[in-house]
Amino acid sequence: MQALRSLIIPKWSSDVRLEGKTAIVTGANTGIGKETAEDLAGRGARVILACRDMAKGEQAARDIMREVKGAKVVARQLDLADTKSICLFAESIYNTEKALHYLINNAGVAICPYSVTVDGYEMQFGVNHLGHFFLTFLLLDLLKHSAPSRVINVSSAAHALGKIQFDDLSGEKDYHPVRAYAQSKLANVLFTRELAKRTEVLGVTAYSVDPGIVNTEIIRHVRRPLADIAKAFSFLIKTPAEGAYTNIYCTVTPENQLLTGGYYKDCACAESSWAGQDDGTALKLWAVSCHLLGIRWR
Repeated sequence: MQALRSLIIPKWSSDVRLEGKTAIVTGANTGIGKETAEDLAGRGARVILACRDMAKGEQAARDIMREVKGAKVVARQLDLADTKSICLFAESIYNTEKALHYLINNAGVAICPYSVTVDGYEMQFGVNHLGHFFLTFLLLDLLKHSAPSRVINVSSAAHALGKIQFDDLSGEKDYHPVRAYAQSKLANVLFTRELAKRTEVLGVTAYSVDPGIVNTEIIRHVRRPLADIAKAFSFLIKTPAEGAYTNIYCTVTPENQLLTGGYYKDCACAESSWAGQDDGTALKLWAVSCHLLGIRWR
């Protein structure tokens, strides 16, 4: 069983160091985000753990400092379901950080019952896409100032099931938790493609990542029969550390070996779904996102 698992979930490692670099990882108090943050801290980077729950964020920072000698990590409060919180977080970053080399948009909610963000957006679209879209918009000047820099958006293979429902982004007409999740993950892929086009000349590259099926808290809303299937095939489910590999790969791999705007899985460039390659939809989503947030992206 272990031999089969090692074939399906290959090991990956890199000895690249990141001294003098600063990274933000959203949702870094648990799962893939925490493992990503710990790895980057182990490479010498300064890592900001952007967490909704500050108690959990500070505990994660203590855990990482215990595991990584000399780790430079700090927890900051960020609620991606609240645009005011996103503004306050960005303001604190500009007040305390001289540079930002890596923005890893990792946090997310999955397959949850219908609810809305503080600003009235459907929760999965609001957190997984709009929250990170707005955060990236606010931090872009610092990313440009720190170039070469990177934005990494954590998507999912579920994006292939997605369609951007422009006539019902709020989910009020016909909400289904899996469909809403798939839509938000497709939005991550499309956002990455359009962002890459707009920022490459500024020295900011962008990548979307499929971490695979990972045993994290994000699947807590999954019920039977999916939960039973997951249990039966648990040997194929990645640990959070394994799920973080492609995040880290897209952070440390030399830029000339990566494709900006690309979709990555298992530490290699992969093909997203046809919907994920639709530049017309990507451009429309960009315009709609700016309109919903009341921003003008230069």
